[in-house]
Amino acid sequence: MSGRSNDELHGVTLLGSQGTNYAFDYTPEVLEVFDNKHPNRNYIVKFNCPEFTTLCPKTGQPDFGTVYISYIPDQKMVESKSLKLYLFSFRNHGDFHEDSMNIIMNDLIHLMEPRYIEVWGKFTPRGGISIDPYCNYGKPGTKFEQMAEHRLLNHDMYPEKIDNR
Repeated sequence: MSGRSNDELHGVTLLGSQGTNYAFDYTPEVLEVFDNKHPNRNYIVKFNCPEFTTLCPKTGQPDFGTVYISYIPDQKMVESKSLKLYLFSFRNHGDFHEDSMNIIMNDLIHLMEPRYIEVWGKFTPRGGISIDPYCNYGKPGTKFEQMAEHRLLNHDMYPEKIDNR
């Protein structure tokens, strides 16, 4: 099987660009997709972002955490450099952890319409307490919708038990 042609990479503009612009405000427009060459197969794509930063909406203080994104693609996939720049754009975004994880998931659903996706934030404790919001989605009317419900109801709430390497 050959690699991807330039036609297949149409719309992927950030990868290989030397003039990367780092947005300091929430910027979902930076997200890019490419075609899934294996839409007939269910497989999982995982991203781990150990340097996620956002701001407390009340105090403006920075919050640090790791974001775990796992999804089963359908026709489109998110390009990783655009995802990195998108996650970076939360640096000055003031929102609660739970909202940030749901915003990320909603943006990725809108972008690529995956069969299944889950987004999990594991935030550094503040004042002796950590917040680890988890959200997921399965494409309606499919077995993935049922999988999402089952996964949510039976979710292991301790990400340190997951091998993320």
